[in-house]
Amino acid sequence: MRRFLVFLSLALVFVACKSGSSSPTLTQGDSAYQGIILPTPEKLKEGELAMYQTRLNELFDKHLINRNFNGGILVAKGGNIVYEKYVGFTDPKAKTTPITDSSSFHLASTSKPFTGVTILKLVQQGKVHLTDDLTQYFPGFPYAGVTVKDLLSHRSGLPNYLYFMEDKEKWPAQQMVTNNDVLNFLIQYKPDLSYRTGSRFSYCNTNYVLLALIIEKVTGTPYPQYLSETIFKPLGMEHTFVYTPTDSGRVMMSYKPSGQLWDQDIFDHTYGDKNIYSTPRDMMKWDAALYNDAFIRQSLLDSAYQPLSNEKPSTHNYGLGWRLLSLPNGKKVIYHNGKWHGFSPAFARLTDEKAVIIILGNQYNSTIYKAAKLAYNVFGDYMQNDTQAEEEPTVTPTPLVVTSKKKPVPPPAKIVKEAPKKNSRAKTVANPKLATKPKAVSKTKAPATKPVAKPTKTTKPAAKKQTTTTSKKTEPAKKKKN
Repeated sequence: MRRFLVFLSLALVFVACKSGSSSPTLTQGDSAYQGIILPTPEKLKEGELAMYQTRLNELFDKHLINRNFNGGILVAKGGNIVYEKYVGFTDPKAKTTPITDSSSFHLASTSKPFTGVTILKLVQQGKVHLTDDLTQYFPGFPYAGVTVKDLLSHRSGLPNYLYFMEDKEKWPAQQMVTNNDVLNFLIQYKPDLSYRTGSRFSYCNTNYVLLALIIEKVTGTPYPQYLSETIFKPLGMEHTFVYTPTDSGRVMMSYKPSGQLWDQDIFDHTYGDKNIYSTPRDMMKWDAALYNDAFIRQSLLDSAYQPLSNEKPSTHNYGLGWRLLSLPNGKKVIYHNGKWHGFSPAFARLTDEKAVIIILGNQYNSTIYKAAKLAYNVFGDYMQNDTQAEEEPTVTPTPLVVTSKKKPVPPPAKIVKEAPKKNSRAKTVANPKLATKPKAVSKTKAPATKPVAKPTKTTKPAAKKQTTTTSKKTEPAKKKKN
């Protein structure tokens, strides 16, 4: 008996909580012990589970499920799954492979917290300091005074590589961009700062591409491998990985609202800012680990949840790798949504209630963000309503040349989305995630060709949208590798 209890104390498990219902939690078989003990699920009060399930079923049925949603949803409280549902197919047009609890979705910018937490863990180990100047890691870096903390908080003033690397005179239109390419371009061409470093917040993907390079420089290990060894495997996140070109042809693709395949582009090989794939159940393990001192020191992680951009009063802010919602009544949401091509994930942590809302989709659907916000209200007075925008706007000022010590006045800011639309005149890049090498394109302009998806066995399309659901009296869907 003693051996059995010792084994349980070391196992990385989520213990099932019955609370008068058969609602599932993650169990011992879902992951192997890797040295990090996650919190034991809290026991729900009698009737609490049924109340959450009723409210969440009504909310998601009304605001998301019946609005062209294609993806997975998981809501948990205190380590207990109170709502879980998988809707549609990995290819919404072909309708051959149903989405299940083991289907991995591109996390888009919801990948950024993984990069941020990895940097903080290196800070904890004394291998990185938030005040480190980037010239310490990148000799020849042309922007003096940019620190690791500036990158984490989006206060570096660096220009966004999604824009400056579209310059066809300086970068071949069909050549895939890597993290090192971004760094070398900055060093060689020195594109102008968007604003003076440290003077204001502006969301910029370049920051997290450089943070991934810092991780590689300090650890001597490729970013995809390092995250696998220090986060994914230790936490039992079996279906989570960082995309690399070797994954071409096997990952889930994304689609437009119409169901048409969303074309990839030259930026689909960069990581740190995006390119992590995961599942709702794996993201639940990630949320649980963030409450554990054995994973990361809580006082250090708490510093990441402090608002660092206070130029203008707002309930919205940004910390170190996390978006923050600080409400007038004292309620706080720590979250990070994303958008990349047709992927539109939402991930929100309600730390007061230890609740987490996870929605992952591969067919672009802006109602995902609204539904996630409405779900906050199920757990407390989070003052959300369905008329709010899908995401607070990202302000990206036009480039500002800093030539003197006198503080310049920046031009009016432009409101843009996180992943900008490409110039319609630009040539379409062959899909790198369907073929290892991009297709060659002639110098003369020609109509873009759509990538051909990896062949699959076809079956007769279902008459209705496939739905796998875990609700009040059902067991979780059997795991099936994608």
